Amino acid sequence: MDYKVGLLGRIILLAISLFLLAYTIFSGTGVFAISLFVILVSAQIIFLLGYAESSFKKVRQFLNNIKQDNYTTLYPVKFDGTETDDLHIEFNAILAKLQEDQAEKEANYQYFRSVFQHLSIGLITFDEEGKVQIINTAAKRMLDIGQLININEVDKINKELYQAIHSLRTGGSELIKIAHPDGIMQLSVYVIELVMRDVKFKLVSLQNIQSELEEKEMEAWQNLVKVLTHEIMNSIAPISSLAATIKGELESKIEDNIPVPPQDLEDYLMAISTIEKRSEGMINFVSDFRSLAHIPTPKFRAISIQNLFDQMETLLQNQFERNQILLKKHINPEDLILFGDQNLIEQVLINLIQNAIHAVEDSPFRIITLEAFIDEAGKIILEVKDSGKGIEEEALSKIFIPFFTTKKTGSGIGLSLSKQIMRRHKGNIQVRSTLGEGTTFKLIFNG
Repeated sequence: MDYKVGLLGRIILLAISLFLLAYTIFSGTGVFAISLFVILVSAQIIFLLGYAESSFKKVRQFLNNIKQDNYTTLYPVKFDGTETDDLHIEFNAILAKLQEDQAEKEANYQYFRSVFQHLSIGLITFDEEGKVQIINTAAKRMLDIGQLININEVDKINKELYQAIHSLRTGGSELIKIAHPDGIMQLSVYVIELVMRDVKFKLVSLQNIQSELEEKEMEAWQNLVKVLTHEIMNSIAPISSLAATIKGELESKIEDNIPVPPQDLEDYLMAISTIEKRSEGMINFVSDFRSLAHIPTPKFRAISIQNLFDQMETLLQNQFERNQILLKKHINPEDLILFGDQNLIEQVLINLIQNAIHAVEDSPFRIITLEAFIDEAGKIILEVKDSGKGIEEEALSKIFIPFFTTKKTGSGIGLSLSKQIMRRHKGNIQVRSTLGEGTTFKLIFNG
């Protein structure tokens, strides 16, 4: 109210001054009087403009304080009920709210920064120009550095890690071995690409999984030793027993100078033949074992999945017909292309289809389905499904262990070889099975 009254009073005074100035001009009063009224009118106009702008200056000052994140300014309040007082109260309330929000935002920022710094997983964020925004303590420790200004400096630390960080896209991961003063580290590198306020940047996570790998490696060796011990003992025990029996009988006859009858010679010959066959079995077993460690490096090229499935059908057509198996094929899109080593991938599919043929032997409905598609993550998926009896849960966790098999015949290395071939393709193989409902093997290619 005080502002309106003051403004109205000044306008009235200006109007009176203008009237008096006009009167002195038309009445022919002296130059001195006219000059005096001109100065008076000019001064009133200046004061009026200054008074009118005073409130706008306060608003501009208030907005500048907000622009500069200065929320500490307090506007004086007299509690006299004037409009200026009400305006100051509103200004102070808004600044107090903004100050509270800023304090809360700062507290949240410090909280998340503290969590970020104390995570055991190494984290690095950098923009398109390579400028590092945040790097936590774990990442510095893994890279054995005190600070990282630009992500390109990683090239001097480890070239493989540098290439992985730049080449990986969202969801991509890679295992990198890196030298460290505390010993060799196996780093699992995972990358996420983000956009915040139209600025693109990458979040890289580094996790040292050396101890986990060593534990899994030890577990794998223990399982392998168990299998090898079992297989070797099963073969050597009868060979040793049979050889000892023949040796004892021959020594007894030699000591007593007794000629060997023809019927005994036949028994000895049969025993030696048995030893020979069992020894050949051991040689084949060792040969299968060696093949696990000598998988060739894939030769990548474009593979038409339609042609790949057609070749599998032609190759195994006789077995399908002999066992009365219906083969179904689904490919989406129909012209789906896969990059890989065709010979190795064919070997994987043959292993899986042969297992599926065995799985549906006792099923009333013998159906094998080959399916190919692209999942939500953009990965190419090949699936081999069967309508068999399924795999028991206990066996399901062991089927990829070398020489483990649920079949009466077979070496038990097919799935192990398949898993290694998929790893050579930077992919993976998964299985899901339900008793009575069949089994599905999924080949996952990262594209």
